Amino acid sequence: MAETGSGRQGPGQAPGEMRAADGDRALVAERLRNALDEGRLTLAEYDERVRTAYAAVTYADLNTLLADLPMSGGVLELRPTSQAPAPQTPPPPPAVRAPGRRKRRIPLALMILWTIWGSLVAVNIAVWLIVSVMTGHLLYPWPVWVAGPTGAALLAVTVGVQAIRDSSEHRDSREHRDRE
Repeated sequence: MAETGSGRQGPGQAPGEMRAADGDRALVAERLRNALDEGRLTLAEYDERVRTAYAAVTYADLNTLLADLPMSGGVLELRPTSQAPAPQTPPPPPAVRAPGRRKRRIPLALMILWTIWGSLVAVNIAVWLIVSVMTGHLLYPWPVWVAGPTGAALLAVTVGVQAIRDSSEHRDSREHRDRE
C-alpha cells in the first residue's frame, strides 16, 4: 500500500508538484513586493498575485507567479528543501540598477498622502473662491487653516522619512564598501 500524506516525494512526483511551505509563500510574497517597488507590477497585479501566493499549494503554483519577473541570477524557481538545513551563506551583493531606472525618491505612501492633501486644499480654495464671487466681496481666507497645519505636519513626516531613508542608504553603501 502506498504511503500518502508523508511529505516525501513519490517516485513519479515532479518537484513542482510537491506541497509548498508557509516560508516558501512568504518568500514569493517578498519577491512580488520587490517587483512592485521596482515598478514591474501594478498595485492590482501585486494584490492579486500575493493573494494567489498565500493560497498556493504546490511549488508549481508559486513558480507561475514569478515566471515573468526577472530576479538576480535569473528567474527564481522554488524547489522542495531537504531535511538537512542548508549552510548559511553571506547575502549576495546588491544588484546593479538598470540604467534609466532610479529609485523612487519619495515613497508611494507619501506621494498618495501629498496627492490627497493637495486635492483637499484645491477643493477648499475652489469653495472659498465660489463663495467670494457669489457674495460679491472677498471673504476671510479660511482655506489657509485647512492647508497650513496639515501641510506642515505632512512636510515634517516627509522630511523625517527622507532622513531615515538617506541614513539607511548611506549605511548600506558603507557596509557594501567595507565588504569589498
